[in-house]
Parts: sequence; structure tokens; C-alpha cells
Amino acid sequence: MDLDAFAAAHRDQWDRLDRLVSSRRLTGAQADELVMLYRMCARHLSQVRSAAPDPQLVAELSVRVTAARERLAGTREVTLSTARSFVLQAVPAALYRVRWWTLGVTVAEVALVLVVGVWTLRSPEAMSLLGTPSQRHAYAHEAFEAYYTAYAPVEFAAQVWTSNARLAAVCVAGGVTGVLPALVLWVNAVALGQAGAVMADHGLLGQFLALVLPHGLLELTCVLTAGGAGLRLFWTLLVPGRRSRANALAVEGRVLVTAAVGLTMALVVAGLIEAFVTPAPIPWVLKIAVGLGAVALLWVYTVVLGRRAVKADITGDLGPQEAGYSAPEAG
Repeated sequence: MDLDAFAAAHRDQWDRLDRLVSSRRLTGAQADELVMLYRMCARHLSQVRSAAPDPQLVAELSVRVTAARERLAGTREVTLSTARSFVLQAVPAALYRVRWWTLGVTVAEVALVLVVGVWTLRSPEAMSLLGTPSQRHAYAHEAFEAYYTAYAPVEFAAQVWTSNARLAAVCVAGGVTGVLPALVLWVNAVALGQAGAVMADHGLLGQFLALVLPHGLLELTCVLTAGGAGLRLFWTLLVPGRRSRANALAVEGRVLVTAAVGLTMALVVAGLIEAFVTPAPIPWVLKIAVGLGAVALLWVYTVVLGRRAVKADITGDLGPQEAGYSAPEAG
């Protein structure tokens, strides 16, 4: 097949289809014409795929056919079944696929927090960089605990969720650089280690743990999962396997966006715990139990439902209709 001649012969029809798809309103005759041109363009796409699968032309026709189909079918309604499948299958499958990256990043992060905390606590020079003795005293005895009660619980929960969701999104979306997730994890570990060192220096390590652990267990797990997901995406860029680099990044990127949506939902729970449980006048043992229960539920959700979904060949990726056509690859 001469692709140039084929495209030149049908270009007017394709352009006409584009104009009908972009029209705000269609008459009855125009709707009939849209259906006819859609079928014709779909047939052209099939011919090009089978006879001469030129990636550029296939992609162009695929986008055109998809847009026409969406215009004809309208916006797909999100049903209860679709939402249930997304929450109980797609999201846990996506989180399950990055579980080892999450565990690896968690071990590295905890080690870094301990190193920074112990080094800061034992180094007068490092401690002096965090402020004067009076400033550190005020932070340990007033500011650290006051942070959790400075705003109304609902407003504070919204602020915490927004901040953490943005952080998780940066880790995933910026994962292809390799630098952004690593930087976020580094800054988070250093800040946490230094704060713990200041509190321990004033004999308030127990209070530090009581204020951080209830929400921090779930919150940090979400951030670390996002960091692990971002680093996995960077690894995919370096080692795409048997897939082309572009296709591997596209697939893994869509899966990790699904994971990010799940983490955003989990961060809502973490924000509510931080706003309502952490400052509550209840025993610290009960607060930590709430935090442990929340993070345990996240891991059960990831491992149990995720393993089941993966065994059913669910990856967390979009379906062919939503993801679009991928050009065939050799090998």
C-alpha cells in the first residue's frame, strides 16, 4: 500500500470527520454523515494496520476514530459496578505491583531518619543550625504540639490532605526524572529526624512519638509508596525490558496514576486522624492503636485484594478503549 497516496485520497473525508466531531451541535443529516465517516475511518484504520502498519498514521487514525466514537456514544457513565471494580481491583493491583519498591524505600527512609536524628542529637554544631537554645526550647515545649491545634479540625484535615496529596502526586508525576521522588524522600527524612532530635534533646521523645505515630504511620506509608512508585517509573525508563521505552513508560505511568488515586483516598483518612485523633485528649496508646490499625488496613487492602486482582490479570492499567491503540512491537 502506498501510504502517501492512500492518505491523500482520504484526507478530505478525515478532515470532514474532524469538523463534525468538533461541532457543538449537529443536525440530523450531519449526525448521519458522522456515523458514515466514523465507520469509513475505522475501516481505513483497519486497512492501514493490516497492510502497512505505519506508527504515525495508525496513531493519527486511532485518535480520530476514538474521538468520533466518543462523540457518537457520549460520555461514558460511571456506574456503581465500574467504581467498585476500580476501588476493589484496579487500585489494589496497582499498589501491589509497587509493594517491593514501597518496602525498600521504607527501610531506606527509616534508616535515614535514625541516622539524621542520632547525628543531630550528638552533634552540637548540627543542633545549633536548627536555632538558638531558646528557639529550640520553644519549639519542643510549645510549637510542636500547638501545630496540631492551631486550626479547626475540619480545616486542618483539608490542609493536611491537600499538602500530602500534592506531595504524593509530585513523587509519582516526577518519577520519570528520578530526582524529584528522591529529593522529596530525602527532605522528609531529614526534617523528621531533626524534629525528633530536638524533642529528644528536651526529654520529649515520648511526646514526639505520641503526636507523630497516630497519623504518621499511614501518612508516611502513603508518601513512601508514592516515592517508590516514582522510582519504579524511573527504573522503567532505564530498563524497559522487552517493550519499547515509550510503551513501557506509558503503561507503567498509567498504572502508577491509578496507584496515586488510591493513595489520595488513603491520605484523606490520614488527614482525618491527624486532625481529630492526634490532638484528642485520649490515651496515647489508643491513638497509636488507631494509627497501627489504619496502616494495617492499607497493607491488607494492598496485599490481599492486590494479589487477587493480579492473579485475575488485572494490572491497574486502563482498558484498550481508554488507553488507545498501541503500535505492534517486534520481539
